[in-house]
Amino acid sequence: MRKVMTLVVLLTMLTQVQAEQATHQPVTARDIHSFAKPELVSVTHLDLDLRVDFERRVIQGLVGLELARHDPQAALILDSRDLTIKHVFLADKSTPTPFSLGQPQPHLGSSLTIQLPPDCNTVYVEYETSPDAKALQWLQPSQTAGKQQPFLFSQSQAVLARTWIPCQDSPAVRTTYNAQVKVPPAALAVMSAANPQAKRADGVYQFEMKQPIPAYLLALAVGDIEFRAMGARSGIYAEPSVVEAAAWEFAQTERMIAAAEELYGPYRWDRYDILVLPPSFPFGGMENPRLTFATPTVLAGDRSLVALIAHELAHSWSGNLVTNATWNDFWLNEGFTVYFEHRIMEAVNGRGFDEMWAQLGKDGLRREMEELKPRDTWLHLDLAGRDPDDGLTDVAYEKGYLFLRMLEEAVGRDKWDPFLRSYFDKFAFQSMTTDRFLRYLDAELVSKESQEVQDSLRIEEWVYGPGLPSNEPTIVAEELDQIATESERFATGTTAAELQVDNWTTHHWLQFLRSLKRPLPTKQMEDLDRQFKFSDSGNSEILHDWLLHGIAAEYEPAMQPLYDFLTKQGRRKFLMPLYEELWKSEAGRKRAADIYRAARPTYHPLAVDSVDRLLKWDASPPAH
Repeated sequence: MRKVMTLVVLLTMLTQVQAEQATHQPVTARDIHSFAKPELVSVTHLDLDLRVDFERRVIQGLVGLELARHDPQAALILDSRDLTIKHVFLADKSTPTPFSLGQPQPHLGSSLTIQLPPDCNTVYVEYETSPDAKALQWLQPSQTAGKQQPFLFSQSQAVLARTWIPCQDSPAVRTTYNAQVKVPPAALAVMSAANPQAKRADGVYQFEMKQPIPAYLLALAVGDIEFRAMGARSGIYAEPSVVEAAAWEFAQTERMIAAAEELYGPYRWDRYDILVLPPSFPFGGMENPRLTFATPTVLAGDRSLVALIAHELAHSWSGNLVTNATWNDFWLNEGFTVYFEHRIMEAVNGRGFDEMWAQLGKDGLRREMEELKPRDTWLHLDLAGRDPDDGLTDVAYEKGYLFLRMLEEAVGRDKWDPFLRSYFDKFAFQSMTTDRFLRYLDAELVSKESQEVQDSLRIEEWVYGPGLPSNEPTIVAEELDQIATESERFATGTTAAELQVDNWTTHHWLQFLRSLKRPLPTKQMEDLDRQFKFSDSGNSEILHDWLLHGIAAEYEPAMQPLYDFLTKQGRRKFLMPLYEELWKSEAGRKRAADIYRAARPTYHPLAVDSVDRLLKWDASPPAH
């Protein structure tokens, strides 16, 4: 036992040393989405003192920034956006130092330049957020599940941390942080850090994040939140009316953690908890370390959508541990994570189950690439002058996954898995560029293969070329043939009651619905709805795909479910396709405007920006 404990201590110390070294390592990648110049002065630690004001919808903050001075003459440059900077002090918190704000730039906000005396290694910035801070969503009690208390949650990715904390808002810069957060006594505060599991009467909470993280992983949520343990190192946070259902839905989490560790090494973040947010959360999940933020739309009641948790858990290695250095390298986060997610789901549920999911992803990728410009289908993106959210397409996720799967199949898992584990170990708590990864890939894996294998990989074409190369992996999912057969039978006159659909899962139904041509005749819509009750489905994925058919067919029984779905959840994955389908017809555009007028106040700012652009809401608001 003593030897085991000694080994644990040594491994812990090694992890901490690696984290410390990574924190102080000057970055070399130029991040076009940040004003910061961390190669001159980098932030290594944040000390936050925050007061959450629900009445004014602002956070009043004092942030201390500990610095590494790589150029003793250089000023500290931070990112800020729509922040009111009140004072900047030296380490004594009373001696002011000069600062200036640059001209605001689209998507990026303003630079905050702070002059530093020669011996200064800490500064404090007193500030206040805007009520319209893009990272923060303030919910009225009526917008929550419990309807009693207001709720606040943040979404810092990609470059929105600067809207609630002045920081070096680049994935190439990693910091540790401490925080004290004051909230109303009836609320619980949680962060991407070590978290409390019960409310405090005084509403004051202390947090510590020992591992260095990039700014986009800074996260805060405040509301009527309860905790339920799921295992020794995992649990659920959610509103009281949701927490039990969520704990049941995600009961496989400990099993997933074990499967992930078996593949690619130890989980290095101490705990893995999940916060189920109110429905307006714009994403499926956000991989905030130690506390994944998750949409309630995955609470299907049958654990059929828990691949989301496998994905966010996988980010604990790919993204949180080894991070894309710039948003042009986004595939290094998401492609690796989708690959890792599939390996977890295969280990937990079997190869056949996972292959169906992989085929759905590949089909979605092909559809999306048809709508994208060729340059946007490269793995290595070019987001100069653009919002980095423009890179949130299936290309980074699914093409990235297929690239890594191709490599795995080409060299075999017996070589690929040790390589990938060594990658996570060697570059833990560091940032990674595409070029740096490809050089490591070549040195540690590709160059050791035969020339024939090397030539077959076509790596440059995958990373720096459009579409899918001809050596894309072949997905073998035997049950897809059955689905195709049933789809063809229905299309040629077989009634819904006669279809062979016993034991079909969510994956089967999604593949079936996506294989049917749109628009379906009204009689076929009625037949499917009568037999399978799609319009009343509690599975958000199935309901979403059914509503796309409903819009295309102008199927009236689906219109009230469509209204309810678009006004009661704000996940962009669902919003955008439905509004896009509505926008294809004159009647649909009117319906879209009517729905959006009611739903817009409940959506997150990120979702509002996306739908505003689609519906041209700012340019020509629909008439009443």
